Parts: sequence; structure tokens; C-alpha cells
Amino acid sequence: MNVVFAVKQYISKMIEDSGPGMKVLLMDKETTGIVSMVYTQSEILQKEVYLFERIDSQNREIMKHLKAICFLRPTKENVDYLIQELRRPKYSIYFIYFSNVISKSDVKSLAEADEQEVVAEVQEFYGDYIAVNPHLFSLNILGCCQGRNWDPAQLSRTTQGLTALLLSLKKCPMIRYQLSSEAAKRLAECVKQVITKEYELFEFRRTEVPPLLLILDRCDDAITPLLNQWTYQAMVHELLGINNNRIDLSRVPGISKDLREVVLSAENDEFYANNMYLNFAEIGSNIKNLMEDFQKKKPKEQQKLESIADMKAFVENYPQFKKMSGTVSKHVTVVGELSRLVSERNLLEVSEVEQELACQNDHSSALQNVKRLLQNPRVTEFDAARLVMLYALHYERHSSNSLPGLMMDLRNKGVSEKYRKLVSAVIEYGGKRVRGSDLFSPKDAVAITKQFLKGLKGVENVYTQHQPFLHETLDHLIKGRLKENLYPYLGPSTLRDRPQDIIVFIIGGATYEEALTVYNLNRTTPGARIVLGGTTVHNTRSFLEEVLASGLHSRSKEGSQVTSRSASRR
Repeated sequence: MNVVFAVKQYISKMIEDSGPGMKVLLMDKETTGIVSMVYTQSEILQKEVYLFERIDSQNREIMKHLKAICFLRPTKENVDYLIQELRRPKYSIYFIYFSNVISKSDVKSLAEADEQEVVAEVQEFYGDYIAVNPHLFSLNILGCCQGRNWDPAQLSRTTQGLTALLLSLKKCPMIRYQLSSEAAKRLAECVKQVITKEYELFEFRRTEVPPLLLILDRCDDAITPLLNQWTYQAMVHELLGINNNRIDLSRVPGISKDLREVVLSAENDEFYANNMYLNFAEIGSNIKNLMEDFQKKKPKEQQKLESIADMKAFVENYPQFKKMSGTVSKHVTVVGELSRLVSERNLLEVSEVEQELACQNDHSSALQNVKRLLQNPRVTEFDAARLVMLYALHYERHSSNSLPGLMMDLRNKGVSEKYRKLVSAVIEYGGKRVRGSDLFSPKDAVAITKQFLKGLKGVENVYTQHQPFLHETLDHLIKGRLKENLYPYLGPSTLRDRPQDIIVFIIGGATYEEALTVYNLNRTTPGARIVLGGTTVHNTRSFLEEVLASGLHSRSKEGSQVTSRSASRR
């Protein structure tokens, strides 16, 4: 189960099916992002696609020598744009691919508009999601719920994205959902309705053990998206922000023009692919090795090009050298900026206390450490508020809870009202009253022993001792121990065997730390294949925006073959 491969296959098939000749790729805002995650422009150029256009662009030229490949979401707006396009076609022939199920009435409208008979085919190719890593997908939706319930438009988009994912991976799953979340149950029902309605699309070859879709809610673990991260991909997202593989470096002091925005994609960057899950200390030494390797391969300043053979060798090696040069300068810049921020914001000390708040149960030590950091002028208001949020979530019902005192400390530190209000909003969003599970205290003798032994051995790395709650959930699921009273099946049938193909979806957004958990489980669990998805992929800032968008704060006091369907052919 590889989501990058699934989307890539769809794009390749579209281009192949249009045959030889020069082509234009016509997309909308969302499908532009979907394509850019799996293909670079230069890769698509090699397939005779010489032009990339948006369907909503008003001033496109007429180019009758080009074939048009249209890859669009099946929205009313896009259908209207296509109808206008077909009435006055700018290209010789049109191959139309919708990223999801298109209604018969829309296909009829397109056929009526195609008076000049320029449409070669209309098909459904289910690449209706952002493929982030092979085992991670996102829908790029921020603010999916209003209070505890779905925003109707986002529920519809999420249902489409999730059913497209199932179709692209050829899975017709059994569904389990988090009982404590009304939103999880609602999404489970909507996905089931689509599977029932479009049953012909979901008729895949039956596997011995049916696939499983598990729908969870971010509210159950508000701790994970609040923590600083120390593995490369997660850290870049936390401190710099990753948007469709792009990182904005324009605010970096003294940045050169060509590095203001860089792309980090494991598909096209070997160093990133090999290092994205390693911790920051290892990245530092690997960057050094990359630099040394680069120095060795660098053409000598006064390289003598005396013979044709010398010149030929230089020209052949130059593109690889140039590519390596770009990789080196990009990663040196990114890692340099991460180091600067870690030092400037005192993040090593901050992160150590965050980990203590997330993983230990010593209230007086935690309180003392939070108070100490709130007095530190190098700790930003953002990090100060984050520490108090973690304290508030962990010790919400502790007999010696000192939240009012910490709130006063935030005020004295000059932390803005926006961040102070977010403390109570986060408790409202993911506090004890809301959670269906216990995030902090071990529930059984085995878990208590494990935690005790962990304490005795000490921790290999104090900055990465936290495990997302998802790890425990998936561990129980794989072993067939996930409680049905907490995560019921939708419908009467249940799974007798241990699941093998698992799709987990988190309403309210997943994180790169959870993606790392899934990556490690896939590596270490024979027979288990897990894909993680979320309405978005959060860092702390976007998670706090999600909390704000839910509106809960307003109640707080302060606070390999391609699955496709031919829609109509001529």
C-alpha cells in the first residue's frame, strides 16, 4: 500500500492514454497540488507535456497543435469551466479525467457542450488526495469541525478523499471508529454509504483477511501536535512549515534569492529520503559527510579541458554535479536555520520539559520546571504558552493543580491574550472530559511494569521519549486486542483474524510524529501494512488554528493496475 505510487500511476496512465504528441495539462487549484507532490515539472516534460495551465485561468491562448489532458476535481465549478471550454475549445482534442466519482447528469452536460466533438474520453481516476509519504496522505483541510460536529462541506470533501484513497489502493474495508467521537461515527457512516451506493467500483478481489479502516479523532490526543520534534521531516514542519513539500525560507537572515523557497521531496532527493526519519544529531553529521563528498566531486578550478574526451567527461558529469550542488546548498541552509532557531528559542531546554510533561507523572518537578522556563527571557511567548497547555492537559484534575498561577506567570511575561485564551481552548478541545481514553496513566499491570522498567533503564534520548497515543492504539489493533466497546465496528460483522491492511484516518489532522510511528510499525511488524491519513498534517501552529476554527474556545472563560471507471466514451 503506497499512496505516492498509486497517484503517480494515475498521472502516468493519463499521459500514456493520450498517445504521442505535444500536450497541455489542464488542472484546478487542488489537482495542481496533487500532481506536484508526485511528479516534478522536469519529469512530466520528458513525457511530452510542455504546458501546465489552470482551468480557471482567463487568458489562455488558443493552441490547436496541443492535446489537452484535463485532471480536475468533479466540482460544479470545474464542470462549468469545462462546459465553457468545450463550447470554444482552445486545443485539438480533450482527454478528461475526474479525480472522483462524477454524476451522470454532469457527464450529460459535458456531452451536450461538446458540439465540436473534441472530447476523446471522460474517465474517473481516483487521485483525490495529497500523497505526502508512501504511507501518509492528507486532504489539506484546516478547520474541519464546528464545535464537536462536522462542517458539512468538509465532511463531504473528506468522504470523497477517503473513498478515493480506498479505490486507488483497491480496498473495500470493514470500518471501525472511535466511539467517543460523534464526528468519527458520522464519517464512518458517510464512507459506508458511498461504498454501498458505488458497490460496483468496490468489487475488488477478496483477500483472506479483509482490509480495515479505523477512524479516529484528534481530540483524543492533543498532546502529540503540541510537542517540539527532533526528526528531520517533523522538525522542518514544526519550525519552518512544509506546504505541499515546499518550505518558505524567505525569512532566513541573509538568504540567497534562489533558496527563498525550496522543495523537500523524498521522491527526488536522495539525502532527504535517507535522513527524513533520523534525529537532528545524526542529520548534522550526515550533512558534514555530504559536504565532504561534494568537495571531492567538485570540478577543479583550473580543470584542464585539453582533449575532446576531457570536455565530454566534464559535460556528462556537470548535470550530476549541479544537482548535487543544489542538494548540498539546500540542506545546509535548512539545517543551518533549524540550528539557529533551536539556539535562539532555547528549544533543547524547552523540549526536555515538554517531554517530561508528556511522559512523566511527577507533578511538583514538572511545575517547577515550567515556572523556571516561564522566567527565561529566551523562551518565546509561543513556547511559553505551549508549555502551559501541556501542563493543563496533563494535570487538569490533579489535586495540586496550579494552572491559575501559571496563567498569571504568562500574563506577567507579556504573553498576548490570544495565546492565553488558547490554553483553555485546548482543554475544551482535548481535555479529560472529551477524551475516550486515558492519555497519561498506564491502565494495566503490563503497562505499569513497562513504564517502571523504562524509568529504571533511563531513556536513550530525552527529547524523543514520547510515543503518540496512536502507537498504543495500532499495537492493540495489530494484536487483535483493540477494545470493541471503545472502537466498535460499523455494521454487524467483525474481523475474526488479525488485520493486515490497515488504513487509519485522523479527523482534525495527523502529525509527522505519528507518520514516523506508522513507518516504524510497517518496518517491524511482519504482515502489517499501515497507511495513515488526516484531514491535514499538523505542526503546533496549525493545530492551534484547528482548535480556534472549531469555535470551542468561545465557550471558555479565558482561555500496480489502476482502478478507474470509464464514464463515457466516444
